[in-house]
Amino acid sequence: MPDTPLEIVTHDDMANAIRALSMDAVEKANSGHPGMPMGMADVATVLFSKFLRFDPKRPDWPDRDRFVLSAGHGSMLLYSLLYLTGYEKPDLDDIRNFRQLHSPTAGHPEYGEMPGIETTTGPLGQGLATAVGMAMAERIEATRNPGLSDHHTYVIAGDGCLMEGISHEAASLAGHLKLGRLIVLYDDNGISIDGPTDLAFSDDSRMRFDSYGWHTSSVDGHDADAVEAAIEEALRDDRPSLIACRTTIGFGSPNKSGKASSHGSPLGADEIALARESLGWTHAPFDIPTDILNAWRDTGLRSKVEADGWYARVNALDSAHRTELERRLSGALPDDFDKAIDTYIDTLVENPVKVATRKASEMALEVINKATPDTIGGSADLTGSNNTLTKDLGILTADDFSGRYIHYGVREHAMAAAMNGIALHGGFIPYGGTFLVFTDYCRPAIRLSALMKQRVIYVMTHDSIGLGEDGPTHQPVEHVASLRAMPNLHVFRPADAVETAECWQIALKATGTPSVLALTRQGLPQVRLKKSKENLSARGGYILREADKGEAKVILIATGSEVGLALDARDALQADGIPTRLVSMPATDLFDAQADDYRASVLGDDLDGVTRVAIEAGSPFGWERYVGRDGLIIAMPGFGASAPAEDLFRHFGFTTDAIVNSIKSRL
Repeated sequence: MPDTPLEIVTHDDMANAIRALSMDAVEKANSGHPGMPMGMADVATVLFSKFLRFDPKRPDWPDRDRFVLSAGHGSMLLYSLLYLTGYEKPDLDDIRNFRQLHSPTAGHPEYGEMPGIETTTGPLGQGLATAVGMAMAERIEATRNPGLSDHHTYVIAGDGCLMEGISHEAASLAGHLKLGRLIVLYDDNGISIDGPTDLAFSDDSRMRFDSYGWHTSSVDGHDADAVEAAIEEALRDDRPSLIACRTTIGFGSPNKSGKASSHGSPLGADEIALARESLGWTHAPFDIPTDILNAWRDTGLRSKVEADGWYARVNALDSAHRTELERRLSGALPDDFDKAIDTYIDTLVENPVKVATRKASEMALEVINKATPDTIGGSADLTGSNNTLTKDLGILTADDFSGRYIHYGVREHAMAAAMNGIALHGGFIPYGGTFLVFTDYCRPAIRLSALMKQRVIYVMTHDSIGLGEDGPTHQPVEHVASLRAMPNLHVFRPADAVETAECWQIALKATGTPSVLALTRQGLPQVRLKKSKENLSARGGYILREADKGEAKVILIATGSEVGLALDARDALQADGIPTRLVSMPATDLFDAQADDYRASVLGDDLDGVTRVAIEAGSPFGWERYVGRDGLIIAMPGFGASAPAEDLFRHFGFTTDAIVNSIKSRL
């Protein structure tokens, strides 16, 4: 425990330490955003020194308060707080190396770089929406384990976050669910990159949040007592809270405070010297006096006793309860998970079914949700179409968080971000559904799932022109190819009920990778009719049918609904004396990760004279790397059309005859 008592250091001293570190780091990097950290330093100081429950020595304490810097461009605010309160990282060298290669103090906060960063932020509004998911998860955990989940989620958001559309969706959802443990501190500084926000923004933000069912208030963000009183009032209210903190961007800078010039550029050496004088900060760059640092380190120790108490309560649980809680918090699946899935797959092989893969997904989820209490499902107002609700899941409501199924409403952006928050909170595995074409709406959050290595499962149905009459606005063409281009994302397009179950198994075991399941509306024949000792889909691609009577002259590669079609084409080619191998490729990223010899055993040697044919009712983009220069790609030439599915497949050439004729012409 530091010797210097907190009382001899003033609030201004502590807040100015944040301002000094922020402007010095940005200046040294010659890059960054000093204005917001300087403007919100007072608010952050009150929050961390008076309210936030955290333990820098145990940063993963499950019942800690979550702090999300949604305005991630102001990252030096967070880095300053982590250093000052005593986290292992960043140290002063990390702060001196702000925005430099291999430094954990990245330009925007990146989850996983340092303890204390609860989520990656920077894309404005995403942090606020992710925090909604964290607040939801806290309420679910509190229902399951009363006395072990009693924390709040605090957000610092700016004008940009509130302008972004995702914040509207997320705030509406939070108000509907009455997430009273969510408190947003709005940096109401009236400045954006282009200049005053009134250039483009004239909302009454408080009235907007009032209409969502939030508690709202306004304070002078530089009046510490007023900020403290506002947070205390928010804590007493059972609604989510928005506290509009009127601040001056670049506070302390004589010539740039209150101006856009302090938003995203270094202040400059001369202006920093003037700011030091204005703030009464006489210390050298990166020098925090011992008494002020000790006061901040005292703040970091403030919740140690509460953390000790939480761990003591967990240790006092009966053995079975404690073991199950620790398993969920660790992210491990139940011991009998694989057995449950494998047994289910065996029953499918013994009793084949012809179902849409969206229905096959529901069938798999009936097994998964019963075997895995960690799953939290949902849909963006398409439950009956996505088939994401199973009989074992109760409905989560504002008055009852014991349910495991969330009606997200028509809020795809917020659903995807909230699922990230649920995953980041820990203890749960979120999945949620919408149409595959609306991955465009979910994409920013999907990208953050991948960047943060979160196990979030996106159930995306109606995966091609096979959805039929809704037409090209709802028929995804380029979406699967686009998603496959994203690093660290599993993109599954299973061919039947067996592959669907296998893909779910892979997705749930992929603790560091999110997954997209692209599923059909139309019924598909079961193509997997033999038991396997391994999950074949885990290879990404595998030989579904080998060529009969000699070495393959043609290798067909297909995914999803086109695998059954390719199987018919393969049989027709074989009947015509053309030895043909069929490869099912439910996940190209997993296939690409296989050893060279395995991939060669599936697709053949590049010099073997085999004609390779890729078949997918989507964009041809990417398939050239599998078929080669002399191969054939049977894919969508453009957008779809409005018609029954069978008419569309015929029109666009996805029939047995059309495929066989195309291959024969190439041969």
